[in-house]
Amino acid sequence: MLIHTIFDILAALCALTLTAVVYRWRLAEAGERIERLGLAYAAALVGGAVAGGYLFGTVNLWLTGIDGVGRSIAGALIGAIAGVETFKAMRGVRGSTGLLFVPAFCLSVAIGRIGCFLSGLEDQTHGSATGVPWAHDYGDGVLRHPVQIYEALAMAGFLVFALVAIGRRDPVFMRQGFYLMAGWYGAQRFLWEFFKPYGPVLGPLNIFHFVCAGLLVYAFVMLHRSQREYSSP
Repeated sequence: MLIHTIFDILAALCALTLTAVVYRWRLAEAGERIERLGLAYAAALVGGAVAGGYLFGTVNLWLTGIDGVGRSIAGALIGAIAGVETFKAMRGVRGSTGLLFVPAFCLSVAIGRIGCFLSGLEDQTHGSATGVPWAHDYGDGVLRHPVQIYEALAMAGFLVFALVAIGRRDPVFMRQGFYLMAGWYGAQRFLWEFFKPYGPVLGPLNIFHFVCAGLLVYAFVMLHRSQREYSSP
């Protein structure tokens, strides 16, 4: 797992660097709003991410028949959202507070998934066997979907879109960028889950299909609410 650890560290360092850059470039106001919310906001964010990441990652391993403790990006995202939205509801905070995290999340997923890909079968993130021309042999002679690369490319693409929108100070993205990112992550990840050998929960759907469906519902509801509040006189 050395390769995975190296890429996890690289992803974290690059994400922190990018956050500092976009903060100074275009998102100082978004960052200052988070700072005003204090340590309780950070605790809700980090606590939710850790709890969700380990909960869904571990449950997925058990459902697949593998002992051990797992981690999940999708689980961490929905856990962080749950923690922050609970905090905001308790404090009466309105509007999105997640825009500053959008570039960092996209970049960390793109880099981290490359680490997953290079780690091979032991990482338990590989795809199902397939005969597509771009299938990858992870070392056991079986050609599989390189689902980690699918996800890395999808999030790298959204990162480019996000940076362009932030650079232009697009008013819609500046208000709703985090919700758009959450919806995009949920949609692309929902698709890739069909190409993974994870244990099913209902029919062909594994636990991450339901997590991603939750992200899509969250994004739809929050986008609708944000637009309604913006349009109200």
